[in-house]
Amino acid sequence: MSKGNETKITDELYAYMLAHNPPLDAVQRELVATTYAQLPQQAGMQSAEEQGPLLAFLVRLTGARHIVEVGTFTGFSALAMAQALPADGRLIACDISEEWTAYGREAWEKAGVADRIELRIAPALDTLAGMRSEPHVDLAYLDADKGNYIPYWEELVPRMHRGGLIVTDNVLFHGGVTDPRATGGAAAIKEFNEHVAADPRMDSVMLTVADGLTLSRKR
Repeated sequence: MSKGNETKITDELYAYMLAHNPPLDAVQRELVATTYAQLPQQAGMQSAEEQGPLLAFLVRLTGARHIVEVGTFTGFSALAMAQALPADGRLIACDISEEWTAYGREAWEKAGVADRIELRIAPALDTLAGMRSEPHVDLAYLDADKGNYIPYWEELVPRMHRGGLIVTDNVLFHGGVTDPRATGGAAAIKEFNEHVAADPRMDSVMLTVADGLTLSRKR
């Protein structure tokens, strides 16, 4: 097996990468800082800084107008995607926490994109199952409880337009996916990754971005 690229991502190289990506704007930067200040124990749930510009890029690249986010936390990823939507685009954000998403609501208002985001506080499986069943979603971002990744996937895939994109976060699960005795979230992600790789409805590629990111395009 050839690894091809053995570049090690040092702190200096990570900073270099960020410096050569689109910078976070003032509202995004404030939201990231607030999340770490107010929720230090949970802040690791926030999408990595480089994922904000990447998600915005993917929204523009696909021409997405209808986005579904499963797992919103404090709203950084929803903010980045909503800012990349056209004015009449819409993003449905699924979460169960009024407390955490309140930070997002404030940031979305400050950024002037609150009218593009519909936050639904309920179990995401209920929200997804309640959506119309025909294909109507252009882009979905999956970053929620790992044990439900496969059920979320199975609700999303039939609702994706042909050519629609599902972006799934944490597919490396901090390296735990290589553990043959993996349990909990790592085991759930291992099962999910196998499920995705075998799904004939989608073309998928796994990337070593942040904690692992899989891009899946509806055939």
